[in-house]
Amino acid sequence: MDMMERLQALAEEKAAVLQGDKDRVGKQHAAGKSTARERAQKLFDAGSFAEIEGLREESHLVAGCGTVNGQAVYLAAQDYASRGGAMTREQAAKIQKTLRLARVTGAPVVLMLDSEGVKMENGAEALASYARTVNALARMSGVCPLIGCIMGPVRGLAAVMAQLCDITVQVKKTGEMALHTALVMNGEKGKEKTAAQLFGAETMFAQGAAALTAESEEEAIALAAALIDLLPASNMEDAPLAEGDDLNRLTVCDDPEEANALVTDLMDEGRAIFLYQGYGSAVKTALGRLGGRTVGILATDHKQDGGRLTAADCRKAARFIRLCDCYQLPIITLVNTEGLAVPAPDAQGELLRGAADLVYAYAEATAPKAAVFTGSAVGTAYVALGGSRLADMSYAWPTAVLAPLTPQAAVQTLNGEELNAGESREALEEKYAEANGALAAAKAGAVDDVIEPRETRKYLIAALEVLSQKHDVNLPKKHGNLPL
Repeated sequence: MDMMERLQALAEEKAAVLQGDKDRVGKQHAAGKSTARERAQKLFDAGSFAEIEGLREESHLVAGCGTVNGQAVYLAAQDYASRGGAMTREQAAKIQKTLRLARVTGAPVVLMLDSEGVKMENGAEALASYARTVNALARMSGVCPLIGCIMGPVRGLAAVMAQLCDITVQVKKTGEMALHTALVMNGEKGKEKTAAQLFGAETMFAQGAAALTAESEEEAIALAAALIDLLPASNMEDAPLAEGDDLNRLTVCDDPEEANALVTDLMDEGRAIFLYQGYGSAVKTALGRLGGRTVGILATDHKQDGGRLTAADCRKAARFIRLCDCYQLPIITLVNTEGLAVPAPDAQGELLRGAADLVYAYAEATAPKAAVFTGSAVGTAYVALGGSRLADMSYAWPTAVLAPLTPQAAVQTLNGEELNAGESREALEEKYAEANGALAAAKAGAVDDVIEPRETRKYLIAALEVLSQKHDVNLPKKHGNLPL
Protein backbone atom coordinates (compact mmCIF):
# COMPACT_ATOMS: atom_id res chain seq x y z
CA MET A 1 0.00 0.00 0.00
CA ASP A 2 1.54 3.28 -1.07
CA MET A 3 1.36 6.59 0.81
CA MET A 4 -1.75 7.85 -0.97
CA GLU A 5 -3.61 4.64 -0.24
CA ARG A 6 -2.56 4.77 3.40
CA LEU A 7 -3.71 8.36 3.72
CA GLN A 8 -7.04 7.48 2.15
CA ALA A 9 -7.52 4.55 4.52
CA LEU A 10 -6.56 6.73 7.48
CA ALA A 11 -9.01 9.44 6.44
CA GLU A 12 -11.81 6.87 6.17
CA GLU A 13 -10.94 5.42 9.58
CA LYS A 14 -10.91 8.85 11.20
CA ALA A 15 -14.20 9.79 9.54
CA ALA A 16 -15.83 6.64 10.90
CA VAL A 17 -14.60 7.45 14.41
CA LEU A 18 -15.69 11.08 14.25
CA GLN A 19 -19.15 10.24 12.89
CA GLY A 20 -19.75 7.46 15.39
CA ASP A 21 -22.44 4.81 15.24
CA LYS A 22 -25.36 6.38 13.41
CA ASP A 23 -27.98 4.51 15.43
CA ARG A 24 -26.43 5.46 18.76
CA VAL A 25 -25.93 9.05 17.68
CA GLY A 26 -29.55 9.20 16.55
CA LYS A 27 -30.74 7.95 19.95
CA GLN A 28 -28.57 10.54 21.66
CA HIS A 29 -30.15 13.32 19.60
CA ALA A 30 -33.64 11.90 20.15
CA ALA A 31 -33.02 12.12 23.91
CA GLY A 32 -32.29 15.84 23.50
CA LYS A 33 -28.54 15.40 23.99
CA SER A 34 -25.52 16.18 21.85
CA THR A 35 -22.60 13.84 21.27
CA ALA A 36 -19.32 14.40 23.08
CA ARG A 37 -17.65 15.87 19.99
CA GLU A 38 -20.60 18.16 19.35
CA ARG A 39 -20.31 19.42 22.91
CA ALA A 40 -16.61 20.04 22.40
CA GLN A 41 -17.33 22.14 19.33
CA LYS A 42 -19.81 24.21 21.33
CA LEU A 43 -17.29 24.85 24.11
CA PHE A 44 -14.12 25.70 22.21
CA ASP A 45 -13.24 28.59 19.94
CA ALA A 46 -13.77 27.60 16.30
CA GLY A 47 -11.00 25.41 14.94
CA SER A 48 -9.00 25.34 18.18
CA PHE A 49 -9.86 21.89 19.57
CA ALA A 50 -7.21 19.20 19.20
CA GLU A 51 -8.07 15.69 20.38
CA ILE A 52 -5.94 13.52 22.62
CA GLU A 53 -5.86 9.82 21.64
CA GLY A 54 -8.83 10.35 19.37
CA LEU A 55 -8.56 6.87 17.86
CA ARG A 56 -8.05 4.97 21.11
CA GLU A 57 -10.43 2.04 21.31
CA GLU A 58 -12.67 1.27 24.26
CA SER A 59 -12.22 4.69 25.90
CA HIS A 60 -15.76 5.95 25.17
CA LEU A 61 -14.38 9.41 25.87
CA VAL A 62 -13.49 12.49 23.85
CA ALA A 63 -10.56 14.41 25.29
CA GLY A 64 -8.34 17.22 24.15
CA CYS A 65 -7.30 20.84 24.42
CA GLY A 66 -8.37 24.07 22.78
CA THR A 67 -9.12 27.67 23.64
CA VAL A 68 -12.21 29.17 25.22
CA ASN A 69 -12.30 32.91 24.58
CA GLY A 70 -8.56 32.65 23.97
CA GLN A 71 -7.82 30.78 27.22
CA ALA A 72 -6.27 27.30 26.97
CA VAL A 73 -8.67 24.69 28.38
CA TYR A 74 -8.65 20.89 28.55
CA LEU A 75 -11.73 18.71 28.11
CA ALA A 76 -12.67 15.15 29.03
CA ALA A 77 -16.17 14.32 27.78
CA GLN A 78 -17.78 10.93 28.20
CA ASP A 79 -19.33 9.75 24.91
CA TYR A 80 -22.72 8.24 25.66
CA ALA A 81 -23.12 7.35 21.97
CA SER A 82 -20.19 4.94 22.41
CA ARG A 83 -21.25 2.05 24.64
CA GLY A 84 -23.13 4.41 26.94
CA GLY A 85 -19.94 6.26 27.86
CA ALA A 86 -18.97 3.31 30.06
CA MET A 87 -15.97 3.73 32.34
CA THR A 88 -13.14 1.44 31.25
CA ARG A 89 -9.43 1.08 31.92
CA GLU A 90 -8.83 2.98 28.68
CA GLN A 91 -11.18 5.81 29.67
CA ALA A 92 -9.53 6.15 33.06
CA ALA A 93 -6.09 6.35 31.45
CA LYS A 94 -7.30 8.98 29.01
CA ILE A 95 -8.81 11.14 31.77
CA GLN A 96 -5.61 10.83 33.79
CA LYS A 97 -3.51 11.88 30.80
CA THR A 98 -5.75 14.91 30.25
CA LEU A 99 -5.45 15.94 33.89
CA ARG A 100 -1.67 15.50 33.82
CA LEU A 101 -1.32 17.67 30.72
CA ALA A 102 -3.54 20.32 32.29
CA ARG A 103 -1.46 20.26 35.45
CA VAL A 104 1.93 20.58 33.78
CA THR A 105 0.74 23.30 31.40
CA GLY A 106 -1.45 25.13 33.93
CA ALA A 107 -4.91 25.12 32.40
CA PRO A 108 -8.52 24.57 33.60
CA VAL A 109 -10.32 21.30 32.93
CA VAL A 110 -13.96 20.81 31.94
CA LEU A 111 -15.29 17.34 32.74
CA MET A 112 -18.49 16.47 30.85
CA LEU A 113 -20.15 13.44 32.46
CA ASP A 114 -22.73 11.34 30.63
CA SER A 115 -22.46 7.62 31.34
CA GLU A 116 -24.43 4.60 32.45
CA GLY A 117 -21.51 3.55 34.64
CA VAL A 118 -19.09 0.69 34.09
CA LYS A 119 -18.96 -2.42 31.98
CA MET A 120 -20.16 -4.98 34.48
CA GLU A 121 -18.12 -7.70 32.80
CA ASN A 122 -14.95 -5.78 33.70
CA GLY A 123 -15.54 -6.55 37.37
CA ALA A 124 -12.82 -5.39 39.76
CA GLU A 125 -10.90 -3.74 36.93
CA ALA A 126 -13.78 -1.28 36.51
CA LEU A 127 -13.53 -0.33 40.18
CA ALA A 128 -9.78 0.06 39.83
CA SER A 129 -10.37 2.40 36.88
CA TYR A 130 -12.59 4.60 39.04
CA ALA A 131 -10.08 4.50 41.88
CA ARG A 132 -7.26 5.73 39.63
CA THR A 133 -9.47 8.49 38.21
CA VAL A 134 -10.70 9.66 41.61
CA ASN A 135 -7.09 9.73 42.83
CA ALA A 136 -6.08 11.91 39.87
CA LEU A 137 -8.99 14.30 40.43
CA ALA A 138 -8.29 14.63 44.15
CA ARG A 139 -4.63 15.45 43.51
CA MET A 140 -5.60 17.98 40.85
CA SER A 141 -7.95 19.77 43.25
CA GLY A 142 -6.71 23.26 44.05
CA VAL A 143 -4.08 23.14 41.29
CA CYS A 144 -6.16 23.93 38.21
CA PRO A 145 -9.90 24.74 38.18
CA LEU A 146 -12.13 21.72 37.61
CA ILE A 147 -15.61 22.35 36.22
CA GLY A 148 -18.01 19.41 36.00
CA CYS A 149 -20.97 19.41 33.63
CA ILE A 150 -23.67 16.80 34.29
CA MET A 151 -25.07 16.22 30.81
CA GLY A 152 -26.79 12.86 31.30
CA PRO A 153 -26.94 10.01 33.82
CA VAL A 154 -24.07 10.03 36.32
CA ARG A 155 -24.21 7.06 38.66
CA GLY A 156 -22.27 5.65 41.58
CA LEU A 157 -18.60 6.56 41.67
CA ALA A 158 -19.07 8.83 38.64
CA ALA A 159 -21.31 11.00 40.84
CA VAL A 160 -18.48 11.14 43.38
CA MET A 161 -16.17 12.27 40.56
CA ALA A 162 -18.56 15.13 39.88
CA GLN A 163 -18.41 16.22 43.52
CA LEU A 164 -14.62 16.39 43.35
CA CYS A 165 -14.88 19.20 40.80
CA ASP A 166 -14.62 22.79 42.03
CA ILE A 167 -17.97 23.75 40.50
CA THR A 168 -20.65 21.43 39.12
CA VAL A 169 -23.29 22.45 36.56
CA GLN A 170 -26.26 20.12 36.01
CA VAL A 171 -28.55 20.19 32.98
CA LYS A 172 -32.18 20.18 34.07
CA LYS A 173 -33.73 18.10 31.30
CA THR A 174 -31.14 15.35 31.00
CA GLY A 175 -28.67 15.50 33.88
CA GLU A 176 -28.98 13.04 36.77
CA MET A 177 -26.64 12.37 39.70
CA ALA A 178 -27.11 9.32 41.86
CA LEU A 179 -25.19 7.04 44.18
CA HIS A 180 -27.88 4.37 44.01
CA THR A 181 -30.51 3.26 41.53
CA ALA A 182 -34.14 4.36 41.74
CA LEU A 183 -35.01 0.82 42.88
CA VAL A 184 -32.71 1.10 45.87
CA MET A 185 -33.83 4.64 46.72
CA ASN A 186 -37.55 3.86 46.52
CA GLY A 187 -37.09 0.75 48.61
CA GLU A 188 -40.11 -1.18 49.78
CA LYS A 189 -42.14 1.75 51.05
CA GLY A 190 -44.34 1.91 47.98
CA LYS A 191 -43.73 5.64 47.48
CA GLU A 192 -42.07 5.34 44.12
CA LYS A 193 -40.45 8.46 42.71
CA THR A 194 -39.17 9.02 39.21
CA ALA A 195 -35.47 9.24 38.44
CA ALA A 196 -35.90 12.96 37.77
CA GLN A 197 -37.45 13.46 41.22
CA LEU A 198 -34.69 11.47 42.91
CA PHE A 199 -31.64 12.51 40.93
CA GLY A 200 -32.63 15.49 38.76
CA ALA A 201 -31.11 18.96 38.76
CA GLU A 202 -33.71 20.55 41.04
CA THR A 203 -33.19 17.86 43.70
CA MET A 204 -29.40 17.99 43.54
CA PHE A 205 -29.50 21.80 43.52
CA ALA A 206 -31.63 21.83 46.67
CA GLN A 207 -29.27 19.40 48.39
CA GLY A 208 -26.10 21.30 47.46
CA ALA A 209 -24.71 18.62 45.13
CA ALA A 210 -24.98 20.96 42.11
CA ALA A 211 -23.66 24.50 42.30
CA LEU A 212 -25.52 25.60 39.18
CA THR A 213 -28.33 24.32 37.00
CA ALA A 214 -28.92 24.95 33.31
CA GLU A 215 -32.01 24.72 31.14
CA SER A 216 -30.03 23.17 28.28
CA GLU A 217 -26.63 21.81 27.33
CA GLU A 218 -25.89 25.07 25.56
CA GLU A 219 -26.55 27.04 28.75
CA ALA A 220 -24.40 24.65 30.80
CA ILE A 221 -21.52 25.07 28.35
CA ALA A 222 -21.97 28.85 28.39
CA LEU A 223 -21.81 28.81 32.20
CA ALA A 224 -18.62 26.72 32.07
CA ALA A 225 -17.10 29.26 29.67
CA ALA A 226 -18.15 32.16 31.93
CA LEU A 227 -16.54 30.49 34.94
CA ILE A 228 -13.33 29.88 33.00
CA ASP A 229 -13.29 33.58 32.14
CA LEU A 230 -13.41 34.46 35.86
CA LEU A 231 -11.02 31.86 37.28
CA PRO A 232 -7.23 31.77 36.98
CA ALA A 233 -5.67 29.10 34.76
CA SER A 234 -3.99 27.56 37.81
CA ASN A 235 -3.03 28.28 41.40
CA MET A 236 0.28 29.67 40.11
CA GLU A 237 -1.42 32.52 38.26
CA ASP A 238 -3.70 35.41 39.12
CA ALA A 239 -7.22 35.54 37.76
CA PRO A 240 -7.33 37.58 34.53
CA LEU A 241 -7.89 41.29 34.97
CA ALA A 242 -10.65 42.93 32.97
CA GLU A 243 -11.63 46.50 32.34
CA GLY A 244 -14.19 47.21 35.04
CA ASP A 245 -16.81 49.90 35.09
CA ASP A 246 -16.36 53.24 36.87
CA LEU A 247 -14.09 52.70 39.89
CA ASN A 248 -15.77 55.63 41.67
CA ARG A 249 -19.31 54.53 40.97
CA LEU A 250 -21.62 54.86 43.95
CA THR A 251 -23.89 51.94 44.64
CA VAL A 252 -27.66 52.29 44.54
CA CYS A 253 -28.70 49.67 47.09
CA ASP A 254 -28.19 50.71 50.71
CA ASP A 255 -30.70 48.31 52.26
CA PRO A 256 -28.93 45.67 54.37
CA GLU A 257 -31.97 43.41 53.96
CA GLU A 258 -31.44 43.02 50.20
CA ALA A 259 -28.56 40.54 50.01
CA ASN A 260 -28.83 39.68 46.29
CA ALA A 261 -29.21 43.33 45.29
CA LEU A 262 -26.20 44.32 47.41
CA VAL A 263 -24.02 41.72 45.71
CA THR A 264 -24.99 42.59 42.15
CA ASP A 265 -24.80 46.33 42.85
CA LEU A 266 -21.20 45.96 44.01
CA MET A 267 -20.07 43.88 41.04
CA ASP A 268 -18.81 45.43 37.82
CA GLU A 269 -21.74 46.02 35.48
CA GLY A 270 -23.99 44.24 37.99
CA ARG A 271 -22.83 40.82 36.79
CA ALA A 272 -22.50 37.94 39.24
CA ILE A 273 -22.69 34.15 39.05
CA PHE A 274 -24.48 32.94 42.18
CA LEU A 275 -23.45 29.45 43.31
CA TYR A 276 -25.53 27.00 45.36
CA GLN A 277 -28.60 29.24 45.29
CA GLY A 278 -30.87 26.31 46.10
CA TYR A 279 -28.94 25.27 49.21
CA GLY A 280 -28.28 27.13 52.45
CA SER A 281 -30.75 29.98 51.90
CA ALA A 282 -29.35 32.31 54.61
CA VAL A 283 -26.06 32.71 52.71
CA LYS A 284 -25.53 34.00 49.17
CA THR A 285 -22.28 33.11 47.41
CA ALA A 286 -21.25 34.60 44.08
CA LEU A 287 -18.31 35.09 41.74
CA GLY A 288 -17.86 38.26 39.74
CA ARG A 289 -15.53 41.16 39.15
CA LEU A 290 -14.95 44.21 41.31
CA GLY A 291 -12.75 46.91 39.84
CA GLY A 292 -11.73 44.44 37.13
CA ARG A 293 -10.59 41.79 39.62
CA THR A 294 -12.34 38.47 40.11
CA VAL A 295 -13.69 38.20 43.65
CA GLY A 296 -15.86 35.89 45.69
CA ILE A 297 -18.64 37.57 47.64
CA LEU A 298 -20.45 35.92 50.53
CA ALA A 299 -23.50 37.74 51.90
CA THR A 300 -25.83 36.69 54.68
CA ASP A 301 -29.54 37.13 53.96
CA HIS A 302 -31.30 38.73 56.94
CA LYS A 303 -34.68 37.99 55.35
CA GLN A 304 -34.09 34.30 55.98
CA ASP A 305 -34.74 33.89 59.72
CA GLY A 306 -32.68 36.95 60.55
CA GLY A 307 -29.76 35.56 58.57
CA ARG A 308 -29.20 32.89 61.20
CA LEU A 309 -26.79 30.28 59.90
CA THR A 310 -27.82 26.64 59.77
CA ALA A 311 -25.42 23.73 59.34
CA ALA A 312 -26.14 23.83 55.60
CA ASP A 313 -25.37 27.57 55.46
CA CYS A 314 -22.07 27.03 57.27
CA ARG A 315 -21.00 24.17 55.00
CA LYS A 316 -21.96 26.15 51.90
CA ALA A 317 -19.99 29.19 53.07
CA ALA A 318 -16.96 27.10 54.07
CA ARG A 319 -16.91 25.32 50.71
CA PHE A 320 -17.08 28.66 48.87
CA ILE A 321 -14.34 30.25 50.96
CA ARG A 322 -12.01 27.33 50.32
CA LEU A 323 -12.74 27.51 46.58
CA CYS A 324 -11.74 31.18 46.54
CA ASP A 325 -8.68 30.55 48.67
CA CYS A 326 -7.46 27.75 46.39
CA TYR A 327 -7.05 30.25 43.58
CA GLN A 328 -6.16 33.35 45.64
CA LEU A 329 -9.45 35.07 44.83
CA PRO A 330 -10.22 37.93 47.25
CA ILE A 331 -13.02 37.00 49.67
CA ILE A 332 -15.56 39.69 50.53
CA THR A 333 -18.19 39.12 53.21
CA LEU A 334 -21.31 41.23 53.64
CA VAL A 335 -22.56 40.50 57.14
CA ASN A 336 -26.08 40.99 58.45
CA THR A 337 -27.02 38.07 60.65
CA GLU A 338 -28.38 37.39 64.11
CA GLY A 339 -25.82 34.60 64.52
CA LEU A 340 -26.33 30.86 64.45
CA ALA A 341 -29.71 29.21 64.08
CA VAL A 342 -31.26 27.51 67.09
CA PRO A 343 -31.23 23.82 66.14
CA ALA A 344 -33.33 20.99 67.40
CA PRO A 345 -31.81 19.45 70.55
CA ASP A 346 -30.64 16.39 68.63
CA ALA A 347 -29.07 18.49 65.85
CA GLN A 348 -26.73 20.69 67.88
CA GLY A 349 -23.72 18.56 67.01
CA GLU A 350 -24.36 18.98 63.30
CA LEU A 351 -24.58 22.76 63.61
CA LEU A 352 -21.51 22.82 65.84
CA ARG A 353 -19.49 20.93 63.23
CA GLY A 354 -20.77 23.22 60.49
CA ALA A 355 -19.87 26.35 62.46
CA ALA A 356 -16.40 24.94 63.13
CA ASP A 357 -15.96 24.25 59.40
CA LEU A 358 -16.85 27.85 58.60
CA VAL A 359 -14.63 29.42 61.27
CA TYR A 360 -11.74 27.16 60.26
CA ALA A 361 -12.12 27.83 56.53
CA TYR A 362 -12.18 31.60 56.95
CA ALA A 363 -9.36 31.70 59.49
CA GLU A 364 -7.14 29.41 57.40
CA ALA A 365 -7.70 31.31 54.13
CA THR A 366 -4.68 33.37 53.09
CA ALA A 367 -6.33 35.12 50.12
CA PRO A 368 -7.15 38.83 50.58
CA LYS A 369 -10.17 39.19 52.87
CA ALA A 370 -12.43 42.19 53.36
CA ALA A 371 -15.61 42.37 55.44
CA VAL A 372 -18.47 44.86 55.47
CA PHE A 373 -20.87 44.76 58.43
CA THR A 374 -24.09 46.09 56.98
CA GLY A 375 -26.43 45.21 59.85
CA SER A 376 -26.24 42.78 62.74
CA ALA A 377 -23.09 40.77 63.38
CA VAL A 378 -23.82 38.61 66.38
CA GLY A 379 -21.58 36.21 68.24
CA THR A 380 -20.00 33.39 66.25
CA ALA A 381 -21.10 34.92 62.95
CA TYR A 382 -19.00 38.03 63.57
CA VAL A 383 -15.90 35.92 64.16
CA ALA A 384 -16.58 33.48 61.32
CA LEU A 385 -17.23 36.08 58.62
CA GLY A 386 -14.61 38.74 59.12
CA GLY A 387 -14.07 39.55 62.75
CA SER A 388 -11.12 41.61 63.91
CA ARG A 389 -7.75 40.08 62.90
CA LEU A 390 -9.42 37.52 60.59
CA ALA A 391 -10.28 39.92 57.76
CA ASP A 392 -7.47 42.07 56.40
CA MET A 393 -9.79 45.07 56.15
CA SER A 394 -13.23 45.53 57.68
CA TYR A 395 -15.84 48.26 57.51
CA ALA A 396 -19.21 48.90 59.11
CA TRP A 397 -22.27 50.80 57.99
CA PRO A 398 -23.52 53.37 60.53
CA THR A 399 -26.50 51.20 61.51
CA ALA A 400 -24.45 48.04 62.13
CA VAL A 401 -24.45 46.32 65.53
CA LEU A 402 -21.50 44.07 66.45
CA ALA A 403 -22.26 42.26 69.67
CA PRO A 404 -22.08 38.92 71.52
CA LEU A 405 -25.91 38.80 71.71
CA THR A 406 -28.83 40.35 69.89
CA PRO A 407 -30.29 43.39 71.71
CA GLN A 408 -33.41 41.34 72.51
CA ALA A 409 -31.45 38.44 74.00
CA ALA A 410 -29.04 40.74 75.81
CA VAL A 411 -31.76 42.72 77.53
CA GLN A 412 -33.61 39.55 78.49
CA THR A 413 -30.38 38.08 79.91
CA LEU A 414 -28.69 41.11 81.46
CA ASN A 415 -31.41 43.56 82.41
CA GLY A 416 -33.82 41.51 84.45
CA GLU A 417 -33.80 43.98 87.36
CA GLU A 418 -34.45 46.97 85.12
CA LEU A 419 -37.30 45.18 83.39
CA ASN A 420 -38.84 44.22 86.74
CA ALA A 421 -38.53 47.84 87.81
CA GLY A 422 -40.67 48.86 84.85
CA GLU A 423 -38.02 50.21 82.49
CA SER A 424 -38.90 50.13 78.80
CA ARG A 425 -37.64 47.02 77.01
CA GLU A 426 -37.36 49.00 73.77
CA ALA A 427 -35.26 51.71 75.45
CA LEU A 428 -32.94 49.13 76.98
CA GLU A 429 -32.52 47.38 73.63
CA GLU A 430 -31.76 50.69 71.93
CA LYS A 431 -29.19 51.51 74.59
CA TYR A 432 -27.51 48.12 74.09
CA ALA A 433 -27.46 48.55 70.30
CA GLU A 434 -25.90 51.99 70.66
CA ALA A 435 -23.23 50.69 73.01
CA ASN A 436 -22.36 47.98 70.48
CA GLY A 437 -22.91 50.01 67.34
CA ALA A 438 -20.58 50.77 64.45
CA LEU A 439 -18.92 53.78 66.06
CA ALA A 440 -18.21 51.89 69.27
CA ALA A 441 -16.80 49.01 67.24
CA ALA A 442 -14.49 51.35 65.33
CA LYS A 443 -13.26 52.96 68.56
CA ALA A 444 -12.53 49.48 69.94
CA GLY A 445 -10.61 48.49 66.78
CA ALA A 446 -13.20 45.87 65.80
CA VAL A 447 -13.56 47.52 62.36
CA ASP A 448 -11.26 49.80 60.38
CA ASP A 449 -13.83 52.46 59.54
CA VAL A 450 -17.50 53.39 59.52
CA ILE A 451 -18.51 54.19 55.95
CA GLU A 452 -21.44 55.54 54.00
CA PRO A 453 -23.29 52.57 52.45
CA ARG A 454 -23.26 53.98 48.92
CA GLU A 455 -19.46 54.26 49.03
CA THR A 456 -18.96 50.58 49.88
CA ARG A 457 -17.80 49.69 46.36
CA LYS A 458 -15.16 52.45 46.39
CA TYR A 459 -13.78 51.33 49.74
CA LEU A 460 -13.62 47.68 48.68
CA ILE A 461 -11.86 48.47 45.40
CA ALA A 462 -9.31 50.55 47.29
CA ALA A 463 -8.81 47.76 49.82
CA LEU A 464 -8.28 45.17 47.10
CA GLU A 465 -5.74 47.41 45.41
CA VAL A 466 -3.76 47.59 48.65
CA LEU A 467 -4.12 43.85 49.24
CA SER A 468 -3.28 42.81 45.66
CA GLN A 469 0.33 42.14 46.69
CA LYS A 470 -0.60 40.17 49.80
CA HIS A 471 1.61 37.13 50.36
CA ASP A 472 0.64 35.10 53.38
CA VAL A 473 1.26 31.41 54.03
CA ASN A 474 0.27 29.04 56.78
CA LEU A 475 2.82 27.25 58.95
CA PRO A 476 4.57 24.32 57.23
CA LYS A 477 2.35 21.25 57.46
CA LYS A 478 0.89 18.54 55.31
CA HIS A 479 -2.57 20.07 55.70
CA GLY A 480 -4.86 21.23 58.46
CA ASN A 481 -7.48 18.98 60.00
CA LEU A 482 -10.68 20.64 58.86
CA PRO A 483 -13.36 19.62 61.40
CA LEU A 484 -15.68 17.95 58.89
